[in-house]
Amino acid sequence: MVTIMELLLIVFATFRITRLIVLDVIFEPVRSPFFTIEKNNEEEWLEPKGLLGELISCQWCVGVWVSLFVVFLHLFVPYSELFILVMAVAGMQSLIYEWSQTKGE
Repeated sequence: MVTIMELLLIVFATFRITRLIVLDVIFEPVRSPFFTIEKNNEEEWLEPKGLLGELISCQWCVGVWVSLFVVFLHLFVPYSELFILVMAVAGMQSLIYEWSQTKGE
């Protein structure tokens, strides 16, 4: 079974890894083959290509697979706690940063 503290760490780690895959610039080279750039007169946006493009552009879809991965790590991979802890702290920091940005406006 998982304690409440472990669950919180898993949740925040899952949040951070999901955001990394779906939104962060550092992961853009991995995402780019699965998107095309669409242009309108005034706008430009990324359009997902195929099923994989749809899947990695969906925060909810990626979140399911990432949570499965993080829970598997936690339960079956020795010494994975450090990775999960680092990702959880980064996830909490990300939420605090977003909250502070909205409070500053």
